[in-house]
Amino acid sequence: GPVLFRQKRFGFNNERIDVFKFRSLYHDQADPTAARVVTKNDSRVTRVGRFIRKTSLDELPQLFNVVFKSNLSLVGPRPHAVQGKLQSRLFDEAVDGYFARHRVKPGITGWAQINGWRGEIDNEEKIQKRVEFDLYYIENWSVLFDLYILLKTPLALLTKNENAY
Repeated sequence: GPVLFRQKRFGFNNERIDVFKFRSLYHDQADPTAARVVTKNDSRVTRVGRFIRKTSLDELPQLFNVVFKSNLSLVGPRPHAVQGKLQSRLFDEAVDGYFARHRVKPGITGWAQINGWRGEIDNEEKIQKRVEFDLYYIENWSVLFDLYILLKTPLALLTKNENAY
């Protein structure tokens, strides 16, 4: 099946954007709306898929979003799936100040990610923490801060990520 797929995510000002990703699930089990969170040892994930998810290589096609669509930045809060849910509540119902993270353009990497909050969101703490880091980033934004995050990203990706599958 196709190597790339698009997923609807929240962009700047809550606009819906299409984000490009490498496919990590078997084609017939693809979940373009991300309605079902991918969990550890998920049977829907291919062997290659497991590798690219662990290393976050599945996010690489998002450079296309940055360069050609300009609806993503290199650094910013990660865009979450439009259908992102936690125990059947949408993220914005589960977390205070959630939509404040959409005051800036979302990014490929961010402050939350280099602090270990990347990968799937399958509990309240993960989304809570992620939003805290996102809001801190927005309030303390600077070019240097962005550079720092970019420099730390490869290291963060190599570090064993307990939150990712």
